[in-house]
Amino acid sequence: MTHVVTEACIQCKYTDCVDVCPVDCFKEGANFLTIDPDECIDCAVCIPECPVNAIYAEEDVPKDQQHMIKINADLALSANFKTITKRKDPLPTAEEWKDRTDKLAELKR
Repeated sequence: MTHVVTEACIQCKYTDCVDVCPVDCFKEGANFLTIDPDECIDCAVCIPECPVNAIYAEEDVPKDQQHMIKINADLALSANFKTITKRKDPLPTAEEWKDRTDKLAELKR
């Protein structure tokens, strides 16, 4: 099993989760983080660190976010997404985006 980053991360990209990950399974894109399902060890330490509650165990991903399971796996393989191992500042517009829903159209792949 793995963990999945959902749409709540899009346009925010808080990286608090990255600092606690023991296996460096997060990948960074322009406006989203993804979890590499082949690297994730299902430790769950990232879940409480996310200030926008964007991370779920795969079996707990809400029904309206199920599409994010495949998107995470696909983006983890993308050349546009690089491994991130240290916390960075969130996107400058994170505060205005953090409570919005239906952000998939904003995802930069």
